[in-house]
Amino acid sequence: MDISSMQKYAKKFSEEKGFDVNTIQTRTLYLMTEVGELAKEILSISFYPTEEKVRLAKENIGLEMYDIFYNILDLANQLDIELEEACHKKMEINKNRIWCER
Repeated sequence: MDISSMQKYAKKFSEEKGFDVNTIQTRTLYLMTEVGELAKEILSISFYPTEEKVRLAKENIGLEMYDIFYNILDLANQLDIELEEACHKKMEINKNRIWCER
């Protein structure tokens, strides 16, 4: 599924679940909450990781990444931003950008 399709899915899902009443500020706070949950999962395997802990955490990390992505999609919809177009523009900008000398 491409980004535009995901954005359409997020819009429909938000409308169906009643999430479309959230303000931009509220959605941004939900996004920050999900970033915190991702950080917590990563921390859970940062010290004394076992094979089982890493396996479980990786699954949860993927789910938290989706939650972050969903919140970004919903924000883009609220702000009338075509996220796929924005991604392509930023990729072009980054192509010639220099962050450090190699």
